Amino acid sequence: MGRVTSRTPVLRIRGEHRSTRPDTVAAEEPLEIRLDGSPLAVTMRTPGDDFDLVHGFLATEGIIRTPGDVAGLRYCDSVDADGRNTYNVVDVDLAPGVPIPDTGLERNFYTSSSCGVCGKASIDAIRTKTSFDVAADDVRLELATLLALPDRLRGAQEVFDKTGGLHAAGLFSGDGELLALREDVGRHNAVDKVVGDAVRAGRLPLSGQVLMVSGRASFELTQKAAMAGIPVLAAVSAPSSLAVELAREVGITLVGFLRGDGCNVYTGTERIPLD
Repeated sequence: MGRVTSRTPVLRIRGEHRSTRPDTVAAEEPLEIRLDGSPLAVTMRTPGDDFDLVHGFLATEGIIRTPGDVAGLRYCDSVDADGRNTYNVVDVDLAPGVPIPDTGLERNFYTSSSCGVCGKASIDAIRTKTSFDVAADDVRLELATLLALPDRLRGAQEVFDKTGGLHAAGLFSGDGELLALREDVGRHNAVDKVVGDAVRAGRLPLSGQVLMVSGRASFELTQKAAMAGIPVLAAVSAPSSLAVELAREVGITLVGFLRGDGCNVYTGTERIPLD
């Protein structure tokens, strides 16, 4: 397996002080996802939890819904200059009856660690419809519980403590219990890893749960939450206008600027009682 972190020499400047020392940085390597031997997507990710990432990606793209939709998956032979397997290619066998998507017209599935929807032809092409009725989820989230989530997320980020360079996605219960956490250089990858963990365990839809992310709330992360049946998406930074539009459309409670003693609730305010 690839390494989650690596060491590199740096020139450290602190005021008048100069020193050369090794530093720990987050690893970033490509992962190619294949379906039945044919390339589907390439994403830049932090190695680790790759099978969760693949399951989450396929689920949030609407290709699979249950663990039974995947008949098998494996690392392919992808060697470096020294002949060692890089573990950077995963081939997925879909179960009989699960259709292989036709990506030729709508999307070039190349993604980066910063933007999982790069290459989509249009907004219409990425407005994937969820099969879960997120709007009907009656979860209620106490404000004190919501405000505590960023510290709980940050406290569980082990690799971030070493590198300062990873996004995190955490899945919480309605009473604030951390159920799953994943870190990655790409925020969409971190979400796919969390969702993929749930897919592999057969836990979708993730009703009554909260997805907390360490960055901003983009359209894509909102779509991934909807595809996983998550009723609440909270972020420490700002949402985009399309994220707000999609959250309102599918019935997600979207929270931004969640930090300290405050936040902005953009949609679904009824899930956060203030009385």
